[in-house]
Order: sequence, then C-alpha cells, then structure tokens
Amino acid sequence: MGTRRDEEQGFSTEKPRDRVVLAGVNLPAAWGGGQGGDADLPELARLVDTAGADVVGQVEQNRHRPTPSTFLGKGKLEDLQELVEQTEANLVVFDNDLSPAQGKNLEKVLEVNVIDRTELILDIFASHASTKQARLQVELAQLQYMLPRLTRLWSHLERQAGGIGTRGPGETQLETDRRLVNKRIAVLRRQLQEIESSRSTQVRSREGVFKASLIGYTNAGKSTLMNGITDARVYVKDQLFATLDATTRKVEIDERRRFLLTDTVGFIRRLPHHLVESFKATLQEVQDADLMLHVVEASSEDPQHQIDSVNEVLQEIVPEDKPTLMVFNKMDLVDEELFKNRYSRHYPEAIFISAKSKEGWAELRDAIVKHMTVDERIVKVAIPITNLQCLSRFHRTGSVIEQTFEADLCHAVLRVKEEELNRLLSREGATLLE
Repeated sequence: MGTRRDEEQGFSTEKPRDRVVLAGVNLPAAWGGGQGGDADLPELARLVDTAGADVVGQVEQNRHRPTPSTFLGKGKLEDLQELVEQTEANLVVFDNDLSPAQGKNLEKVLEVNVIDRTELILDIFASHASTKQARLQVELAQLQYMLPRLTRLWSHLERQAGGIGTRGPGETQLETDRRLVNKRIAVLRRQLQEIESSRSTQVRSREGVFKASLIGYTNAGKSTLMNGITDARVYVKDQLFATLDATTRKVEIDERRRFLLTDTVGFIRRLPHHLVESFKATLQEVQDADLMLHVVEASSEDPQHQIDSVNEVLQEIVPEDKPTLMVFNKMDLVDEELFKNRYSRHYPEAIFISAKSKEGWAELRDAIVKHMTVDERIVKVAIPITNLQCLSRFHRTGSVIEQTFEADLCHAVLRVKEEELNRLLSREGATLLE
C-alpha cells in the first residue's frame, strides 16, 4: 500500500490493471455441452473491462471441434503464445469454457494464467455482490465450479524431485479439500434455503397484487427504468452486471390501484449454469411475476442476439406461456423510425422508450395497466358477514370499489377477474347481484 510521500513523488498507489489477451473458438452451433456457436470477443472484452483489466490483443479460430488437450489447434496456439509475449500480457481469457486439463495444459505452454468465460463472470459477480444473499449465491457458484478443478491446485507435486512419497500426501490433501468444499456447499445451500423460506413469507403477503418483473440482457437499462418509475435508487453504472440483487417496489396507479415492479439480475449469452442454479432464489421473482417486461438495448450491435440469449436462459426458469411485454430501451441512441419499422413487424405490441430521457414512460405504464385489467369486470356481490375475511385481499389490491352492510350480509362492488369471481361464488358463499 502506497504512502502519502509516494503520491507526492508521483508514484501510483493503485494496483496495475491486468493485461489480457482474448481467445475464442467458433464451433458449429450443434456442438454439444453448450459450447456450440460463434465466440463473441467484443462481449468478452466488455466483461474483461468490467472486471478491471485491459485487453491488449485477441486470437480467434474456426474449428469443427476443439482440440482435446488445448482447445486451440497447434498453429493458433503458437500464434497465441507469440501474441502473449509481444504484448507482455499476464492473463489469457477464453470465451469458451475449458476443462481442468485444458486450462492446465494451456498455462504450461503460455506461462501465464489462463481462465475461461465462466471464471471471469464468477469473478465479476463476486466483486459486485453486496447483500448477504448475493454473496452466498456467488460463493456457492464458485465452489461448484472449483470442485472438479481442485487438481490444478496441486500441480506443484508433479515437479517435486523423487516420485516416492509424493503422490500419497497430495491425494490425501486433495480428498480433504474436496470434503471441505462439499461441506461448505451444503452449508451455503442450507443458508440460502432459509433466505428462500423468509422470501416465501413475503411473497404470500403480496398475493393478489399484480407483479411485473424487469428482465433482459445485462446493461440494457433495467435499473435506470426501475429508478425512473419507482424512485427505488437502484445502483446504476455503465457496466455489465452492475445489479445482482432483486429489488421490488410498489407503483401507485391511482388512489385505489397499485402494482409491484421488480428489477432482477441481468442475463448474458451462455450465462454459466452454476450461476443460474445458485441464483434460483433471486430468479424466483421472475417465476412469480404476472408479467415480464423484457428490456432490450436498442443501441446494441445486435438486439435480436440479446433477445435470443435472454430467452435461452428463461427457458430454464419460467413457463413458456408467461405473458411478456417487449420494451426497447435507449431509443435516443438509434434512428427511431428505421428501428421501429424493423422490429414492430416481429413485436407488434412492443413499447419503445428512452429510460434516460423518460420518453415513452407513459405508454409503458399504460401497457402494464392494460395487462393488469385484462379479463377484469366490475360486479356487485353479497357476502355473508361470517366470510368477510375473503375481502381482505381485494382491499389490499384496491379492488373494492364500494362496500355497504345490510343485516348479516355485506354488499360489495368489486373489480375482479373471472376466476376470482368463481372462487367467491363457489367457496365463500357469495351471491352475484344484478
């Protein structure tokens, strides 16, 4: 750590940023194990920048299948080795996920640290986790990813002189480490389950209230939109995965009606499975939503690519029939007429907005209300006073328009959906009045 004297003499007290070379292999889309498709080095460069490092070069290769030992072919690996030396890089980041053996072999050849896309994303999540739940979720994902890779930590045993007596202790320590990691994973899962149980209690208290969730590619502007609509003061920064925690706020439509809006963690192409698994508690907010607001960055190089990436992750966590409203954000950065002409054909109900300039917010609000009120009708019912507790949910959601008492009955004018009305008539002894 530097001193004041160091600063006065012009010495930097900050740790120098890593110098990174990117590597990616374009594989056939049908290649198994989630590895198929083209590499996306521009996106990987943004992830590296978010992690606090500088990209100094990149290598890309087309292959029908990865090389088992080093992922890259021999010639391209030599190019990568030369580039690392020329740029004085101290880290190589692969856009593809590497096996433990491939990572180990690459580090031997390149003589610098090598990490893959998943390790990079986990590192970013770890640095951005601020709440207890987020920290637990990230640690769980890291340990699940690290468990099959523990052998790399013991590679120094292979370089010891004399083979006798070296293998046993290494294997013993390795098994000890695995046992400790598995034990810690069990503790983390138990703690997250406790948080989930507490969250379930909160969810029950919201029953009957319309819930909308903001989903979308990371950095699409969800948090800016959330802050503008609800004044939630969610952390906003122009970087990937600035927000990891779900934030829910109440939005008042009028003196009677309201809905809940939730900002969720951003998605990304091939979001690591360990993260999707460990963030199930956070992503539960999406499952519980009555409406998903899919926010898309209109100014990105390929908006449809982002849409497809988000939909790929959603397939793992939500039913296919979940109502979804497309929201194209950052329209102030594109040719609005040209963009609308292109995407309105595929998404006729889409809303086009600029969260920063607040353009289109009123239209978005009206669209949410439209989804809230679909299939609603206003009815007058008579409910026995002994069953009056069934109206508490309607009071909570602002759906009781009028209420009077007559003898042992309550006459109520309600704004209800057909299924809610049927439940009142069949289970609560309510009578439909003219």
